[in-house]
Amino acid sequence: MGIKEEILRLKKEKNAVILAHYYVIPEVQDIADFVGDSFALAKKAKAIDASIIVFAGVSFMGESAKILNQDKKVLMPDLEADCPMAHMATLAKVQKMRDEIDDLAVVCYVNSTAELKKVSDVCVTSSNAVDIVRKLPQKNIYFIPDRHLASFVQKLVPEKNVILNDGYCPTHHAMSSEDVLKAKSAHPQALVFVHPECPEEVVCLADYAGSTAGIIQAVKQSESKEFIIGTEEGVLHELRKQNPEKTFYLLSENLVCEDMKKVTLEKLYQVLRDESNEVHLDSKTMSVAYKAMDTMLEMTKS
Repeated sequence: MGIKEEILRLKKEKNAVILAHYYVIPEVQDIADFVGDSFALAKKAKAIDASIIVFAGVSFMGESAKILNQDKKVLMPDLEADCPMAHMATLAKVQKMRDEIDDLAVVCYVNSTAELKKVSDVCVTSSNAVDIVRKLPQKNIYFIPDRHLASFVQKLVPEKNVILNDGYCPTHHAMSSEDVLKAKSAHPQALVFVHPECPEEVVCLADYAGSTAGIIQAVKQSESKEFIIGTEEGVLHELRKQNPEKTFYLLSENLVCEDMKKVTLEKLYQVLRDESNEVHLDSKTMSVAYKAMDTMLEMTKS
């Protein structure tokens, strides 16, 4: 029996479900029960009917799944698969902002640690950040940890005072306007679709800026046949599956998250077999962080 068959067998035997982010390798995406961006996965995690959740992604995703499913076992294929940006804010700075600024909401990008979620008023994703910030009653918004997504929100919600933190996604942060111009020169007929974690100079030159799921949907709806994609290269797998008649180019060959690529079929098999690499969070952290995540889900109900 091959490794894929073994994974499917164990999944059925243990009443397990596999969630995978678009940025993991294609083989892992293909065996997952559900593939999505952070917002879709957050919603799916809360609605899961399984005893075990195997989260094919990075550490903050496993933590989020555990926060939303405290009675379930959450396993990570690789505990070393982390997100540097998730740590790029401090509890001390959050408290300082609360002490110094009245009428303040701390808005936490879901790409963050459980500790940061715990001291936030609401979580957001790149799919819903603009809508949620616009709905908040507070005038002042301290947006953690990503400064680029915060800047994107700032421009679209000018009625709020959005205060930027100094964090960033290393993969998206490396993109520049020069990369965009070079790609457009090489592929003049292609539209440029990017993630708002990219720097403002990149977003300003794009034809579309949005979440990973937003990019996938925008490509599907577009009549164009060529696209320059400015987000992690793993999304190309889904784009090509849904749009075999269209051509895709990466904005830069550097759009690779090495942490996401740590997740392999072999590691999926091992954690399912051994029920190892379980996510553990203390009950107080989960209880308090849950409020910020649940507020996000409640505010985005249609």
